[in-house]
Amino acid sequence: MANTSNNAVGVDNTFRRKFDREEFLEKAREREKQEAEGKTKSKSKGPPVQRKPLKHRDYEVDLESRLGKTQVVTPVAPLSQQAGYYCSVCECVVKDSANYLDHINGKKHQRALGMSMRVERASLKQVKERFEVLKKRKAPGSFTEEDLDERILKQQQEEEERKRQRRERKKEKKKEKVEEEEETDVDPDVAAMMGFGGFRSTKK
Repeated sequence: MANTSNNAVGVDNTFRRKFDREEFLEKAREREKQEAEGKTKSKSKGPPVQRKPLKHRDYEVDLESRLGKTQVVTPVAPLSQQAGYYCSVCECVVKDSANYLDHINGKKHQRALGMSMRVERASLKQVKERFEVLKKRKAPGSFTEEDLDERILKQQQEEEERKRQRRERKKEKKKEKVEEEEETDVDPDVAAMMGFGGFRSTKK
């Protein structure tokens, strides 16, 4: 029979950890209680922020005031004097105009202004009022159907004038060509006297 006492002396390898159900249930309850307390604390930090819907921009975006100008940039200069486009709301500098437009139309900038990215739904009355404002904004003497007729008539007259001038230029060119041909028809005796008759054939 084989000897089973080969194990190291003083080591108990017969121990097996027992699973205490009650202990683990107690730990789970404690953890759930802490999580619930954490949620209520985070909710009670303050009331939810109510943001306004998006509004139409009431100022002109300046993208061209510093176009083509040279600027000395130092590392110690404040942000507003550094190269690029400075956003005073977010206190950041954007390097080019495309990214600056993306920034001022983006979520971070709008939230800093206190607006959400949602647009307020306009009522029928608001739309009608907007149409009235746009009609009044039109300058006096603005474009009408009579203006359209006048412009068409003027355009037709200009086109006829251009055609007439083209015809006259063609006539002048033809006249010049005829005159040049008449000048080249020289009397043979005169041509012989001037020495131009050497290339003619003398055969009869």
